[in-house]
Amino acid sequence: MKQFDYVIVGGGTAGCLLANRLSADSQNEVLLLEAGGNDRYLWIHVPVGYLYTMNNPRTDWCMKTAPEPGLNGRSLNYPRGRVIGGSSAINGMIYMRGQAADYDDWAAQGNSGWSWEEVLPYFLRHEDHGFLQNQWHAQGGEWRIEHQRLSWEILGAFQNAAAERGIPPTDDFNTGDNEGCGYFHVNQRNGVRVSAAKAFLHPVKKRPNLTVLLDAEVTDLGFVGNVASSVSFVHQGSPETVQVGGEVVIAAGAVHSPLLLQRAGIGDPADLKDLNISLRQALPGVGKNLQDHLQLRTVFRVKNTKTLNEKANRLLGRLAMGMEYVLSRRGPLSMAPSQLGCFAKSSSDQARANLEYHVQPLSTEKLGDPLHPFPAITASVCNLRPESRGYVRLSEPDNSSAPVIVPNYLSAPQDRLVAADAIRLTRSIMSAPALERYCPEELLPGPDRQSDEALSEAAGQIGTTIFHPVGTCRMGTADDASAVVDARLRVHGLERLRVVDASVMPNITSGNTSSPTLMIAEKASALILEDQAARGQVAD
Repeated sequence: MKQFDYVIVGGGTAGCLLANRLSADSQNEVLLLEAGGNDRYLWIHVPVGYLYTMNNPRTDWCMKTAPEPGLNGRSLNYPRGRVIGGSSAINGMIYMRGQAADYDDWAAQGNSGWSWEEVLPYFLRHEDHGFLQNQWHAQGGEWRIEHQRLSWEILGAFQNAAAERGIPPTDDFNTGDNEGCGYFHVNQRNGVRVSAAKAFLHPVKKRPNLTVLLDAEVTDLGFVGNVASSVSFVHQGSPETVQVGGEVVIAAGAVHSPLLLQRAGIGDPADLKDLNISLRQALPGVGKNLQDHLQLRTVFRVKNTKTLNEKANRLLGRLAMGMEYVLSRRGPLSMAPSQLGCFAKSSSDQARANLEYHVQPLSTEKLGDPLHPFPAITASVCNLRPESRGYVRLSEPDNSSAPVIVPNYLSAPQDRLVAADAIRLTRSIMSAPALERYCPEELLPGPDRQSDEALSEAAGQIGTTIFHPVGTCRMGTADDASAVVDARLRVHGLERLRVVDASVMPNITSGNTSSPTLMIAEKASALILEDQAARGQVAD
């Protein structure tokens, strides 16, 4: 069996950066395993193509949640990227770090080295900001950030309306305090998506010490005592095993990383017993602590302006959009799913912004439906720091069955209260003078919903995931019974095994989670190489 120094499981957002950094030293033999295929697919690269990559087995695992009581019994599609680049190849491309207090909270829980001041250099290390260079932003890295290449009158009016309700305009959400309203910066280059594969993997894939295998689904981890020593996988239908001389790094994401640990006998003893899996390491927190941002899709019909609805519903409009993109890489086809962002407090007793809006110049009755035939906007709003906690676990010991995903949305009373307050704030913004000339008419959830109870029920009807699952292999100290990895992201009780992806977040960040995941991978790669050097010194 061939031996590698590092085997990275998962070629997604974190895995692509890890492969780049760990293979930079030509002495390190690195293997990257990705269960999905290549990214030679048009709709990955055209920004509006996210509509065709989600729920598409070419690029998505096509998973679903269990029926959710908090969503009135609905089951949601749960998109996760199954392609090189992972979810960064199908996501909304929004560049967002979260709030400084998020990371300070991680550090306060005993996770040394993860405060805002300590993680900021790792954000900057790979940043290539198209128009900012200051104490908060850097240029020259791999992760390209640009302005969006279109504008809509109605979104500018929403920004003005937010200001009239006390939410100030901002041109940068990434300085540590993201309260305000402004246009999202996006991971694009000249109107084309930049995924983690494009940024970090493709430029170095010809390194002789880096092996990338696609269509390679990991089935098991091997150990000698408590030391990770091998990885078994099925590559293009054939079973294979490789030896590991350095470390196994699991970067399969907040759903698949805990599933892989469970399959290897690492997890809650009760869960493993139910699955008839032999216990290797008791870690009750594996798969627990699932957190996600639930967006409430409020929709308002408008007048006296144009939205994407009218353009997309006319053949000539679609042809014009296509020509504009082909000729200039501008227009609606260059559009991220959301253009305007807004971070606000749901009530005056909130110490910092706890809501995020994704405002779109389009509308549907529900996700996946055709656009409405009349002008309208969607002001989706999510609770940035939900108290509800869910879980993921295997449904069967092998890979053949879909996992059990139970987010438990709106199960915490505080989350239901925040949801009601969020809808009220949205109504307040939409009734501000700046939007008066557009005559906004509430379609969803409907103006008849007024009480806390009615609005909480409405939130269950219009709520859907915004695709930010985290926390299922949470970072924490050895005396924290629910922690899975330590502050260096090493799995508790085992050696040469780490988890490096969004699953290690103790608490969800206050914003979109793709770039925080890259920061985690950047910091983890430095920790891994530090430990490699320390092992070498001991050997000498």
